[in-house]
Amino acid sequence: MYRQGDVLIIPVPQDEVPACAPVPRDRRGRMVLARGEATGHAHVVGGPGLQLLADLDDPDSMFLDVPSHGRVTHEEHGPISLPSGHYRVVRQREYIPGAFRPVAD
Repeated sequence: MYRQGDVLIIPVPQDEVPACAPVPRDRRGRMVLARGEATGHAHVVGGPGLQLLADLDDPDSMFLDVPSHGRVTHEEHGPISLPSGHYRVVRQREYIPGAFRPVAD
C-alpha cells in the first residue's frame, strides 16, 4: 500500500478491476487523483503508458493500470514510486453529522 496525504493506493489483482473508462486529464494535461479544495494543490500520477481509470458504475471509484512504473507527486509531499501493477485509489473520508465526505486539504 502507498499513502500520500489523503490518498491511499492499494495494489489489487487485475481481475478485481471493474469495467472502467479513462479519466480525462485536467487543463494542464495531468492525471489528477485528488485536488485540494483549500490549497489548489493536486495529487498527480504519471508514467509511461500509465492509465487512470474510473469505474463505469461508480465514477468516484478510481483505478490505476501501471504497465512499467509510475510516480505520484504533490506539492506538499514527497514523491511515491509505483511498480508495475493494478491499483485502487481511495480518498480519505471524514464524518460530518449525517454523512461522509472526502477530506479537503
